[in-house]
Amino acid sequence: MILLSNWKRGICFEPTDCPARRMYLWFYEWHLFDAFGPGEHTPGRHNPETQISDDGLNGILSHNGLRLELNSLEDGVALRLIVSNHTSDTWPDVAAIIPCFNPGLAPEAVPTEGFFDDEHERTWFLGRSSLELLQLRDIHFNYEYRSAVDERAAGGIHPFTEKWPTSDRDAGGGLLVRESVDRKWVAGIAWESYLSLQGHNPWRCMHQSVRIGPLAPGATREINGRIYLFQGDRMSCLDKYALQFRQNDGG
Repeated sequence: MILLSNWKRGICFEPTDCPARRMYLWFYEWHLFDAFGPGEHTPGRHNPETQISDDGLNGILSHNGLRLELNSLEDGVALRLIVSNHTSDTWPDVAAIIPCFNPGLAPEAVPTEGFFDDEHERTWFLGRSSLELLQLRDIHFNYEYRSAVDERAAGGIHPFTEKWPTSDRDAGGGLLVRESVDRKWVAGIAWESYLSLQGHNPWRCMHQSVRIGPLAPGATREINGRIYLFQGDRMSCLDKYALQFRQNDGG
């Protein structure tokens, strides 16, 4: 099982059979494209209200119209995000938030073992037909919304382009996955509604933006996701993702 514990910026996930293989979820680091307020790329929050059950198997994070419910599983954690638009503006199709899934390089966290990827050789995103290596800090947009994203870029440049260059390889599914250094463990994050996949930032993190638009003022929507953390490889993680989210992507 995966035990949940409180962390200043979100949640720590720790396998009971290998505590050193913990991972962290910063809930959440960024907004994209007018989510929660005007701006193409604006800062998120790192001080959610957190509730963890006494047995460490369930949790709730909440802040600013967002509620994330977490339930521990044998191979990870089931996620349910409830989003409410308390603003007076309708959020567009491409409105998104970016949680940061990382191996514990934040000052408040204990660095984990095995999930660093300095060589960019063990992290994959789900492309149009297969898992593809996530290289450098390029951002891979959901192919279904790529045109809408490009239309918002003045001269092809977004406010985040300098640090996250837009890749010509679009994402075909909402899955980011990383194998441990010894290739015995896998960590991944998946969302059924997503906008982009990116990573290899200073915390060696994995960023999958959760697409929360379109959402009218006063409206609420629910989005399912999954944290994966188990003994296995990227293909076994892809198989779980395909089953749980009913995708037909290859690998």
